[in-house]
Amino acid sequence: MPYIEGFVAAVPTANKDVYLKHSKEAAAYFKKNGATRHVECWGDDIPKGKLTDFQGAVKAKDDETVVFSWIEYPDKATRDAVNKKMMDDPNMSGMDMPFDGKRMIWGGFSVLMDE
Repeated sequence: MPYIEGFVAAVPTANKDVYLKHSKEAAAYFKKNGATRHVECWGDDIPKGKLTDFQGAVKAKDDETVVFSWIEYPDKATRDAVNKKMMDDPNMSGMDMPFDGKRMIWGGFSVLMDE
C-alpha cells in the first residue's frame, strides 16, 4: 500500500520560481531514492477560517503563499529509508530552502482510501 508524506509551508510569494526550482531538484532526489511521485501545489484559494486554517497552521505572512505538497512512496519502509539517507547525506545538511522550514508542518500518512 502506498505511503504518503505530506507538507504545508508558507513561501514568500516573490520566491515562486526559486521554490519551483528547489522542488524539482528535491523531486529528482526523492524519486532517485525510491519515491514514486512528488506533487507541489501553489495556494490559489485559501480561505481564512474562524478557528483554524492553512495560513494559521504555518503562520503565513501577507507576502507569503501557502503551498501543499506530498511525496508518494511504495510503502512506509521506503519512506523511512529515504528520510534516513537524506538525514545522513552531508550534501543535504546545507541545503538552502526558499522558505522558513521552522513553520512547515509535515507528517507521514497511511492511505485509508484511494478512489
